[in-house]
Amino acid sequence: MLSSTSLRTFSLLLFLFLQCFSPASRAADGSREYVLGAGDIVRISVFQNPDLTTEGRVSETGMLTFPLIGAVAVGGKAVSAAEALIADRLKRGGFVLQPQVTVLPVQIRGNQVAVLGHVNKPGRYPLETFNLRVTDLLATGGGIANGGADVVVLVGTRDGKRFRREIDVAALFQPGNEDDDVLLSGGDVIYAAKESVFYIYGEVQRAGAYRLERSMSVMQGLATGGGTTLRGTVRGLRIHRRDADGTVKVIEPSLDDLLQPNDVIYVKESLF
Repeated sequence: MLSSTSLRTFSLLLFLFLQCFSPASRAADGSREYVLGAGDIVRISVFQNPDLTTEGRVSETGMLTFPLIGAVAVGGKAVSAAEALIADRLKRGGFVLQPQVTVLPVQIRGNQVAVLGHVNKPGRYPLETFNLRVTDLLATGGGIANGGADVVVLVGTRDGKRFRREIDVAALFQPGNEDDDVLLSGGDVIYAAKESVFYIYGEVQRAGAYRLERSMSVMQGLATGGGTTLRGTVRGLRIHRRDADGTVKVIEPSLDDLLQPNDVIYVKESLF
């Protein structure tokens, strides 16, 4: 059984602990906070008022019912803002003199993000943490599947405006590119496109379609196809390349030229 002195000491330490995690403290820390959305289930507690502890669901209209003060509009508000709003309503109503309110998301359903395209587990996932990043969601989606490109597209909304960004996933793990691992927000969608390919046919060992690697040259493309046959020649190589407007042009490249997505290499037969 705690003595009165020990109880006061415990209460003081608990109060200081809560102060460390108060809205003002979190704002000064600059950390990102979760924004409550429709369908979220939260547990609300008031320091030294255990009878006010309750769990509730944020309605489709963003409202949450709390004892004594009724419906509170918390949808679209950060956790600290919801805490401050409930505390203000309790104080103004004269129910609690100096309310210390804690809002803890129990089930995250209102804010979801999606990963689509060439990933192993495409779908919608809850934004369960405040600092979920692109690599986190790709990992949740099972990673990029075979046939998927290294570059993904992120679309969403930032500050009320449409947001689109292409992200080189492989480059994220190189020093200095950590900032490209973007923090996600509710409603974001990541799309992993099909990998870029090139085609080779004619007098080559293995005609067909192949993955276009980064900075791949024409010579490397020929090597990928096994090189020319005994009857083939690298003289007079032709590449059929489609422009942005859909027009197909035929060019005669050098072996050091870089291939582009959907290039078609034709290897001619030697005349000698």
